[in-house]
Amino acid sequence: MPHVECKDQEPQLLGESKEQPQGEESREEEAGRGPARSQVSSPSIATSSANRQLMMLEGKSGSCFSSLDSSIDILKKRAQELIENINESRQKDHALMTNFRDSLKIKVSDLTEKLEERMYQIYNHHNKIIQDKLQEFTQKMAKISHLETELKQVCHTVETVYKDLCIQPEATTLEDQTHKDGDC
Repeated sequence: MPHVECKDQEPQLLGESKEQPQGEESREEEAGRGPARSQVSSPSIATSSANRQLMMLEGKSGSCFSSLDSSIDILKKRAQELIENINESRQKDHALMTNFRDSLKIKVSDLTEKLEERMYQIYNHHNKIIQDKLQEFTQKMAKISHLETELKQVCHTVETVYKDLCIQPEATTLEDQTHKDGDC
């Protein structure tokens, strides 16, 4: 327990009292007589005297302890105020984080929408390019197919001409031999 001094109060020694004693002793002193030896040695009178002195000490120390009690009450109130301030700060922090989370969600959502729109624009642009390329590819494939058909026709014609050329010399050679045989 911390040391507490009671200001404006002088410590009182046991047996000394600034107040007038009450009871039989005060009556005797008022009458001009001091306490009788038999009364001091009597256990009941000594006990009541000690009780009175103890009560007087408790009264003096009570004011000292009341000062201590008021200091403790002030400290308790201050501690309670600090706890309340901490709780309020925590509530404010929680509200701030909730607002921050909500605003961040909104911003992320907006950003996601913009990104998605931009992505779809890029997809549309690429789709157009791909569509153009596919159309160009289809046209070239059709042209290749047409050229292939023409090439097959040319090859067939060349083959027919070649066959005709190859057969004619043999026919002339056979005719020549038949004429030669007939001449003979």
